[in-house]
Amino acid sequence: MEWLSVITAAVAPGIALLVYFYLKDLYHSEPVHMVARVFLYGVLLVFPTMVLQRTLVVGLGENPFLFAFGITGAVEEFLKWFILYYAIYKHTVFDEPYDAILYAVSVSLGFATLENVIYALLNQFSFSALLFRAFLPVSGHALFAVMMGYYMGKAKFGDPARTNWLLIKSLAIPIFWHGLFDYILLQSKTYWIWFIVPLMVFLWIRGMGNVNRANAKSPFRAVRREEEIKT
Repeated sequence: MEWLSVITAAVAPGIALLVYFYLKDLYHSEPVHMVARVFLYGVLLVFPTMVLQRTLVVGLGENPFLFAFGITGAVEEFLKWFILYYAIYKHTVFDEPYDAILYAVSVSLGFATLENVIYALLNQFSFSALLFRAFLPVSGHALFAVMMGYYMGKAKFGDPARTNWLLIKSLAIPIFWHGLFDYILLQSKTYWIWFIVPLMVFLWIRGMGNVNRANAKSPFRAVRREEEIKT
């Protein structure tokens, strides 16, 4: 039953992060079935993405910069953005800015979780290697998604004149940070940890700032405050 332990260890980080960000929805919790559905969309994205990336590698080669920012960063973030925009952006469940963050995290963690399982099974990862992937690639996917959702939430509920620009930012910014993350891992074979750790600390700080700002813009915040006063 070793394979079961490997799968459990590979799945646990994604589920734990998803629960964490679900609980960060302070004023109007999303339907669990919708969060699970979007998570499943992310899972289903993995194999088409792998096929597309392999095709691009065969056609374009494996230049580290192109691979990090184009074949990995741009392809993965665009497909997740596509799901988020067409499945959630105009859906009735999207009724406060933080919702975009939660659903972006859901689709990204669905993708990262199956990706983690595949890598674990194919490479016979040890527990320490899976722990490494939990702290870096899996949480990285979640943090790129926070930025995506933050700007998509601003596009939905902010100034209509800036909607298109904010939608562009919701895609371009995650691509940049995803590409930078992968480029560091590809190029810095020996001292990568000195670059990745500060980057992850920065992404977590920025991500939590985005979470707090999105929650602060919730239209349900005033309703919750009134309910607390009445009780």
